Amino acid sequence: MEVSKRLLMSFMTTSGKKVSISVDDPRENLTETEIKTAMTTILSKNIFKPAGENLASLVEAKVVETGTTEYDLVL
Repeated sequence: MEVSKRLLMSFMTTSGKKVSISVDDPRENLTETEIKTAMTTILSKNIFKPAGENLASLVEAKVVETGTTEYDLVL
């Protein structure tokens, strides 16, 4: 089984909508402080404007692991 990891960072927009930014294959030794610093930088520099809205606050961050099993269907 192939396992992939992704860092999912969620923010709230000024209108109250939750939006997420994901990063594939985050570093294994990534710390909570590094994630919070990156998210705070994204927020303070107004880097992303989803649907033209400003990001207003941090919501959560998590690493999501997904397992994939492929099957050979050729008989």
